[in-house]
Amino acid sequence: MVNRGGRRPGLVLIHGAFHTAACWTPTLDELERQAPGVPRLAVDLPGRGTTPGDLRSVTIEGCVASVVEQIDRAGLDEVVVVAHSLGGLIAPGVVAELGVDRVARLVLLAAVIPPEGRSNLALIPQPTRWMIAKLLRRDVPRRPPPRTIARAFFCNGMSRDQREQVYAQLVAEAPGLFHEPVSRAELPTSVPRTWILPLRDRSNPPRKQRACIENLGGVDELIEIDTCHDAMVSEPGAIAGILLERSPSPEARETTRGAGHV
Repeated sequence: MVNRGGRRPGLVLIHGAFHTAACWTPTLDELERQAPGVPRLAVDLPGRGTTPGDLRSVTIEGCVASVVEQIDRAGLDEVVVVAHSLGGLIAPGVVAELGVDRVARLVLLAAVIPPEGRSNLALIPQPTRWMIAKLLRRDVPRRPPPRTIARAFFCNGMSRDQREQVYAQLVAEAPGLFHEPVSRAELPTSVPRTWILPLRDRSNPPRKQRACIENLGGVDELIEIDTCHDAMVSEPGAIAGILLERSPSPEARETTRGAGHV
């Protein structure tokens, strides 16, 4: 499929761990304010929000299939795939499944990208990795973090109202997503990649994100933003602006194909 009528690609927003599509609401509101009518879709991964699923058995493959199905159901022919945090495990598979004819760009916000063929736990040094693996039993959904933890790791520097927006949509998480090895062997290298790096991120600190960029094989551009992990809530205007600038017309997209990674 191709984008019809010269429209800009739709923006597909994938949430991270313990979150739902609702975390994107402030950015969705900003997108509507800055560019009314631009196609956009915030998806719920299986077992979250409006998407059914058993968190005890959710897999990366199942998440990819669910996101692609939601994109197709929304009638989006060409898209920019945007992923936050643990959504970085899902987005490469979505891009690979849709293919270069349907994906204009991959945008990763504070994303989790483990080494090829390894799980998210590989990003955690020992002995902490062993302890967390024990806590994250594969067959028991992980309860959402309490407010004190969420405030420290997701919301540092936010206003009270912004923190309340984050707290209101926190949900339990599928433990298997932390344990499952992930491969990006099928990720098309010709799809441009943007990384948005929050400089005050405590959940996925900048040095860890830079390691994730290396694991990915590089990006075409790196955008630093002075905010916390949940930047789509703390700085929705800035995030919306970045996404709109990287949601080009089909003609402009052709000029970016094949750019080198940094």
